[in-house]
Amino acid sequence: MGPAELVQAAAMARRFYLEGKSKIQIAEEFGVSRFKVARVLETALERDLVRIEIRVPAELDAERSDALRSRYGLRHAVVVESTADAAGAPGPAVPMDDPSDPENLGEVAAGLLEELVTEGDVLGLAWGRSTIHMAAALHRLPPCTVVQLTGVYDAGTADRGSVEAVRRAAEVSGGEAHPIYAPMLLPDSATAGTLRAQTGIARAFEYFDKVTVACVSIGSWAPGISTVYDMLSDKEREHYASLGAAAEMSAHLFDTEGRRIGRDLGERCITVEADRLRRIPEVIAIAGGRHKAAAIGAVLRSGLVTSLVTDTAAADHLLTETGPGPRPALDRADPDGS
Repeated sequence: MGPAELVQAAAMARRFYLEGKSKIQIAEEFGVSRFKVARVLETALERDLVRIEIRVPAELDAERSDALRSRYGLRHAVVVESTADAAGAPGPAVPMDDPSDPENLGEVAAGLLEELVTEGDVLGLAWGRSTIHMAAALHRLPPCTVVQLTGVYDAGTADRGSVEAVRRAAEVSGGEAHPIYAPMLLPDSATAGTLRAQTGIARAFEYFDKVTVACVSIGSWAPGISTVYDMLSDKEREHYASLGAAAEMSAHLFDTEGRRIGRDLGERCITVEADRLRRIPEVIAIAGGRHKAAAIGAVLRSGLVTSLVTDTAAADHLLTETGPGPRPALDRADPDGS
């Protein structure tokens, strides 16, 4: 290209890429056909006169996100850069006072939630450190009702847990809050049934079928990485381990292939039923770290989750693991109605 051609190509590229003009508008301005404009723009790319960069914030990994979404049939997958600890090899059990999911997952999940929730939605929040971090990071939400999907790990810490997360999300949105003031796990099914019948808890349960967007956490079947595991006795842990327990989500247990096991446990728990979760149009799981990667894969294979916020440490395992493929999760109604 000679000097005049280079100048013209640069001018056309500026109109098209920076000013947003159409090829027809550019053709009329320069007195040429739109086909010549198309050829000039193509040549400008080939000759490196124009460089196109696709950039996302440094903490987001767009390539892994897209690969994960495609492999597991998810509606949305967002992968963030792992912290040094999360990226390391599996180590000893994570203590309960040490968040097992990187805190930045909650911040990114808050951004995703702010993007997905629309006015009039019913937002459901399950117990989990990641959902608590997410609620704390919320800055804006359209008016919506917020309901708690599970009891709390320890009723004595409700103000620092899921009850506070529900209150926080409702405060940001200006909508109603329906918390559950009850433990997640009860000694027996009779006690759980009595609590479910209490007015406040029953009112929250009435909203479960109306939930349009839910946020859940995932735990591995190991100490410090699963709330339910830590609440059970040694004998009960051994029992569910013998059934193949590999993952836990909202007090529901799954084996490595994503099949639900230990359904009797649900009878003792204050939690949203798995069948109701499956009917929710958008279920966002927030979990990361290599120590949770296998558990995340198990839950994804269950088909209960439509979207995932995770980190590169977990994503690398999920993208390379072998085994049964995920069950389709997107055969439910699209939240946009399409």
